[in-house]
Amino acid sequence: MKKLNEDFKSGKFEQVYLLYGEEGYLKKQYKKRFIKAMIPEGDTMNYAHYEGKNIPVKEVIDLAETMPFFAEKRLIVFENTGFFKTAAGAELADYIKEMPETTYFIFVEEEVDKRNKLYKAVNTKGYAAALTMQDEEVLKRWIGQILRREGKEMSGATISYFLGKVGTDMENIQRELEKVICYGIDKATLTREEIDAVCVTQLSNHIFDMVDAVATGNQRKALDLYYELIALKEPPMRILYMLTRQYRSLYFVKALMNQGYGKKEIASKAGLHPFVVGKSMVQCKRFRMGQLRQSMEEGAGLEQAVKTGTLSENLAVELFIVKQSEKR
Repeated sequence: MKKLNEDFKSGKFEQVYLLYGEEGYLKKQYKKRFIKAMIPEGDTMNYAHYEGKNIPVKEVIDLAETMPFFAEKRLIVFENTGFFKTAAGAELADYIKEMPETTYFIFVEEEVDKRNKLYKAVNTKGYAAALTMQDEEVLKRWIGQILRREGKEMSGATISYFLGKVGTDMENIQRELEKVICYGIDKATLTREEIDAVCVTQLSNHIFDMVDAVATGNQRKALDLYYELIALKEPPMRILYMLTRQYRSLYFVKALMNQGYGKKEIASKAGLHPFVVGKSMVQCKRFRMGQLRQSMEEGAGLEQAVKTGTLSENLAVELFIVKQSEKR
């Protein structure tokens, strides 16, 4: 991101940019900044947007060859094309090498294959920026900036509590933070009271709390959390799947901890957010490897029992929660 910010500051842009990664909020924000910086507001003659598969590449090239209309730049934005995972963008890869100096491309993708021909062409001609999930400290600083801009503040512990409730997706964080700020409009310091009043707990965090309750043998709390999800219309089998997945995640995290890996290394190997890994590292200490493996197997067995009609969905989840909490 440093390179991108430097380019915006200097006003000197590469002809081709690729914004990729799982952090949708950052991709959206940088895409908007590029459009605003390169194309005057309301200029529809020199801006084009293509999205999805089956984009007409020859049509795009014809447009890219056209001189901008009373302007210095022509900008073409591509989103979720799949060009960087298949050979479909090979023609564009060849074209990029000789595109007119007045034409600029912005690609916005979720996944890329760095062996891909178009990826290599973009990396040679312009810049490929990986916009990944941000770690806890970055998110805390970002939240702090938003709060200060609104004349509000939160303690570090409260911000951690907020992240634990709403998750680490930046778009969701922004939405939930706006709700907290509006609810506490008359307060300079926002607390857990405002967060609990208006924030929606993400399913993954609700599941984490359920496993936490099970880990401490608090069967009543685990079941209450389950019934809350049912009241929110969450399908029982989705809840069972999420519970089993959490035990699988804890098993993986604990195995990597036993091998001596730290939080950042585990996050990279497990494909999890560092914030989630930090919480999981604490939680998995309450389990033995054998317990985690058995819980995964029991979850899979109950799912099979539901599919064969032996158990109802609700009963299967309740049995799973009761059985796990009785092991403590």
